[in-house]
Amino acid sequence: MMLGRKLAGAAGTATALYGVWVRPRLNHWGATDEEVYGPYPGADVVPNGKRGATMAVTINAPPDEVWPWLVQMGGDRGGWYSWDHLDNAGRPSARTVHPEWQDISLGDKVKYWTRSQGPVDAWTVAALEPNRFLGLHGLSDLMGRPLDAAQPRPPAYTEGLWGFLLKELPGGRTRLVIGGYEVLRPRWLSFWLPLVVWIMQARMMSVLKRNIERAAGKAPQTA
Repeated sequence: MMLGRKLAGAAGTATALYGVWVRPRLNHWGATDEEVYGPYPGADVVPNGKRGATMAVTINAPPDEVWPWLVQMGGDRGGWYSWDHLDNAGRPSARTVHPEWQDISLGDKVKYWTRSQGPVDAWTVAALEPNRFLGLHGLSDLMGRPLDAAQPRPPAYTEGLWGFLLKELPGGRTRLVIGGYEVLRPRWLSFWLPLVVWIMQARMMSVLKRNIERAAGKAPQTA
């Protein structure tokens, strides 16, 4: 009985520390106050959506050298540049720019690779400004199954705009700001989601920065 109370107390303390100290830092990893609280494209894509996690990194390459890596994302394309064994069914993400994956248009489906079904539709290209902004819209139930946006929302679902904003900096550099808007039901999902986002997205930013800067320091590469 005493051990159970101690464990419950430790869990409560850990949860409180996460909510007060850890969660806000994960939610705004690498981003400035302006990037977190300032305007961000795509607010009209998710009705009643709230700003989600905003994370940022500076890449030593101009936007037109960052953009090709973003548009080739997808389970059946260049992957997600994160922990491939978790979000790409173990398939390695691209380490170069692939010319055959550079065509992308509004309304295109971006797929997620699953171990049981292979590639399945997960995102829709909802915003597209070459060399500046890519917005992916997702709507699914809590099992990850896509929902029809034209139908009423169920009691439990997730909807979001996953945005990739490129800001040109002096010296041929780029500020990549990953953010967007979200609706989560039930609402308690928003408490733990930043931890999951940080685990995957911090890795994505690190891999993108490394790959792009390495490519920028060499002669043009082809796949």
